[in-house]
Amino acid sequence: MRAKLNLLAAVSTRKAAELALEIFSTPYRKVKKKVPPIFEKAEGIGFTMNRKKVFGYRWNHPSPHKFLILHGFESSAFNFDRYVKPMIKKGYEVVAMDAPAHGRSEGKTINLIQYIQMIEESVERFGPFEAIMGHSFGGLAASLFLEKHPPKIKTRLAMIAPATETTTAMQSFFNMLQLNDAVRAEFQKQVEAKTGFKPAHFSVSRVAPKLKAEILWAHDEGDDMTPWRDAEKVQQLQLPHIRFLVTKGLGHRRIYRDNQVSKSVIDFFADHGEHNKPGMA
Repeated sequence: MRAKLNLLAAVSTRKAAELALEIFSTPYRKVKKKVPPIFEKAEGIGFTMNRKKVFGYRWNHPSPHKFLILHGFESSAFNFDRYVKPMIKKGYEVVAMDAPAHGRSEGKTINLIQYIQMIEESVERFGPFEAIMGHSFGGLAASLFLEKHPPKIKTRLAMIAPATETTTAMQSFFNMLQLNDAVRAEFQKQVEAKTGFKPAHFSVSRVAPKLKAEILWAHDEGDDMTPWRDAEKVQQLQLPHIRFLVTKGLGHRRIYRDNQVSKSVIDFFADHGEHNKPGMA
């Protein structure tokens, strides 16, 4: 990819940037995990968006308390099976969506605008959700969705290793592919042209202070995908509606599989659905 981009850049900066943006938006790693047993019991749900089918899973329908799971880039709903049964026991209806180009959903590429559109459609069809959990790219999308659509009900958001700054992800991508300055600048111009915003707009730290939700933010100090240094800047603000859970040695993906982290997330949502457990008034 690096060689192809550098060769193309010598001919056309614009075309090199277009190809780089396509690569940036393409999930190459596919989840090969076997279907978790809890997913075999799920109700299949979905809708068509941008002429592509978006697939999801639902459990414990209907319930007045609803929980939405949003996975990260190159991931899928399957990876969050450990959260389904405990949240059902807490009285929640659980919905987990495969984002476009992920899992069983159609498409080859995805961008943040499309992810937010998917959340909007999911909320319209299956919500409202008073509990939302997002990992990585899903955490960023969830925060921007809540900025765009301030919740009308009491809402809690658990972000696990959110992609705090889109500019950081872009710089890592630029460095990996050794893009020259002209291609980098053109890449950012194309992002702005497609979205109407500069890349810095797509930032959890920008929206975090004004989100109308209680937030649990779990992040590992050694995360090499979404660096802790970006999240730490928000922690230093000591915002009253955000509680941080900082771990060591779990990295970017093991953190959401960790027993203590998953228990903390489930406990964070517990009192919302507790009174709705079977057999309780």
